[in-house]
Amino acid sequence: MKLTPDIKLKKLIVVGDRVLIKPAKNADRTASGLYLPPSVQEKEKIQSGNIIKVGPGYPLPLPTDDEPWKERDEQIKYLPLQAQEGDLAIFLQKGAIEVMYEDEKYYIVSQASILMLEREEEL
Repeated sequence: MKLTPDIKLKKLIVVGDRVLIKPAKNADRTASGLYLPPSVQEKEKIQSGNIIKVGPGYPLPLPTDDEPWKERDEQIKYLPLQAQEGDLAIFLQKGAIEVMYEDEKYYIVSQASILMLEREEEL
């Protein structure tokens, strides 16, 4: 089986409270018609993009039991994120890490840097 870029992307695992975002295309000109070079477009403080992958969430501390006879469940539990795959995210550029994967630009963003989400389905 040949690994296509889509299959490779599905195999990525995002950790913790982070999401993987594919940036939306920026407007290449202002409302008055001035063309903006890519370096200006990328320096905007607020960016938007579609969420491709979501991490498991915030890890919860394990309860401390003083009862040695109790069987311990060592599996880590997580508080899930509000962001979901497919959401449009508006996020702070300052809190994003830019990565290149398979010649595509993506951002890794913690949920704390996401300002707003737009979801197609009803809440």
